[in-house]
Amino acid sequence: MSLLNLKEDQFLNIGYIIAFVFSWISIIAAFLIEGGSIVSLLSPTGFMIVILGTLGATVMSFPLSDIKHVPKLFKVLIKNDKNDLLSLIEQIKAMSKTARTKGILSLEKEIVDQTDIDPFTKRGLEFILDGLDPVKTREALESDLEMMSHRHKSGAAVFEAAGGYAPTMGIIGTVMGLINVLGQMSSNPDGLGESIAVAFICTLYGIATANLIWLPIASTLKMKSKEEIVRNSMIIEGLILLQEGANPNFIEDKLKGYLSKEDLAKAGGGDSKDAKKSSGKSKKKDK
Repeated sequence: MSLLNLKEDQFLNIGYIIAFVFSWISIIAAFLIEGGSIVSLLSPTGFMIVILGTLGATVMSFPLSDIKHVPKLFKVLIKNDKNDLLSLIEQIKAMSKTARTKGILSLEKEIVDQTDIDPFTKRGLEFILDGLDPVKTREALESDLEMMSHRHKSGAAVFEAAGGYAPTMGIIGTVMGLINVLGQMSSNPDGLGESIAVAFICTLYGIATANLIWLPIASTLKMKSKEEIVRNSMIIEGLILLQEGANPNFIEDKLKGYLSKEDLAKAGGGDSKDAKKSSGKSKKKDK
């Protein structure tokens, strides 16, 4: 499933939401404990300089086609994709059994009847049913995977850029504030401390938004992209083996190499080394 195409029945990424709220509450609470006031953290001009300035600089740095996808990426961020590789392996194994017993064309029913079939798996099956040889099928799917990876990198890069611009905008706002303070020093010396504090709010805005909003979003999108690349790489391997008529048990053992240690333990496969050994034995039997 592409990061830009989400199912409505997926759950919220509760961990991200809790961490986001917790980090902001912790910082504000610590400020209040030290005797600070929430009102002193509010600065409309600081917001304009840092937030709007960051958005402007980011939009200038990317083509409009990348910027248009940003709202969808926020959906990706708060959605918790189900990355159930074990179920996917079982599905591919079942399809390989069907192909070996009833013929490869019998898999057309999988595309028509199974509404919950993975879109990437469905696309691969369509290539197979169209009569492409395994080499061409792999090339087509890997090309799709490469383009998907490129789109994901472009999305994460937008937020990385915002994370880089925000502190700089904060410094710009602070310098502008200090220029204003120094210009009024002779006329209002009593308000010097308060004016300097207001000037440094811009620096706070820049550093806080960079490290608690923009950069964490970029990191989360990268992590989700990496998981999807592993998942789709496993699908490619499984479909090619299916098309070549490999033994279903060998396909299962081969695909277990993509699982984490936790998933391997659930599958009763031990660690990755055990999975590779098992894969080798199954390959010999298949021959």
